[in-house]
Amino acid sequence: MRPTSGTRGEKVPTAPSANPAVDTEAVTALLERGRTMSTPVLRAAVDRLAPPMDTVAAYHFGWIDAHGRPADGDGGKAVRPALALLSAEAAGAAPEVGIPGAVAVELVHNFSLLHDDLMDGDEQRRHRDTVWKVHGPAQAILVGDALFALANEILLELGTVEAGRATRRLTTATRKLIDGQALDISYEHRERVTVEECLEMEGNKTGALLACAVSIGAVLGGADDRTADTLEAYGHHLGLAFQAVDDLLGIWGDPEATGKQTWSDLRQRKKSLPVVAALAAGGPASRRLGELLAADAKSNDFDSFSEEEFAARAALIEEAGGRDWTSQEARRQHAVAVEALDRVDMPERVRAQLVALADFVVVRKR
Repeated sequence: MRPTSGTRGEKVPTAPSANPAVDTEAVTALLERGRTMSTPVLRAAVDRLAPPMDTVAAYHFGWIDAHGRPADGDGGKAVRPALALLSAEAAGAAPEVGIPGAVAVELVHNFSLLHDDLMDGDEQRRHRDTVWKVHGPAQAILVGDALFALANEILLELGTVEAGRATRRLTTATRKLIDGQALDISYEHRERVTVEECLEMEGNKTGALLACAVSIGAVLGGADDRTADTLEAYGHHLGLAFQAVDDLLGIWGDPEATGKQTWSDLRQRKKSLPVVAALAAGGPASRRLGELLAADAKSNDFDSFSEEEFAARAALIEEAGGRDWTSQEARRQHAVAVEALDRVDMPERVRAQLVALADFVVVRKR
């Protein structure tokens, strides 16, 4: 798709068009390693919580069902733990050095999920009822807060200079994540959001914590700030690619794969990348979409819209080019992320694994 000028004059950047090939077996092994090595420490951290928060957290992580019985639920893709372990290896340390960082980042990530589900009114995550739906909003808030506190405990208990540096990066990333979430909510009530504003919001909401994940292990392994900052650049752009794919799934994803409702982001009036790119593109479909979304913002019966009405909005986004542009933007951010790895002196094996994870993020199905 060619660059197009938006209604406010912003330029929609171009992006490469080719999808990377993915070594699925290698990526699966990396994700499983991250999950296997971090889960025992994660479980031990959750066990510190007072009842009933320990049980609520265990339900959220998929370790028990709503009745407290052992379960083997979907705990997520474990991308962040995998990145933290690779981060340690990028600095020349053993992957075990990155485990406290992997657990801390995973705790913060799940703190944000618990709160996001409540704020967004999401009733399903990973094909199960969300925590607020099962245990109530108060427990979702409290357990989220507790997970954030645990994340800092896990790092600071190491008692090293490197742990202090890692904690500083984690708290900065958390603050950016919260900034991004606040902007995301505020954008739901605005008629127009620029592409640049959306990318800034998503860089904070998703990119900041992925950037932290891919630097925190290196910091714990003794890497200097230049190395950690460069790894963060990889993670930041990887996060933008990750979120761009999520934005596509948030409109066109298969509910059987995503565990969410059809047209979930449209139901929440989110100004995600496909929407803002479509509004910026100009043309009849873009203008019609803008009219509909402006009317939606004032509608008193939005919650009762039919599937056909949401499908019509999705079709206009696609006709205006929002879907294609977002796919291309995911690939562009992927390319920038991979290029950053060239500025870090690391074992070639580790670099290849970081590239494989980046490839997975761009072409993942769920």
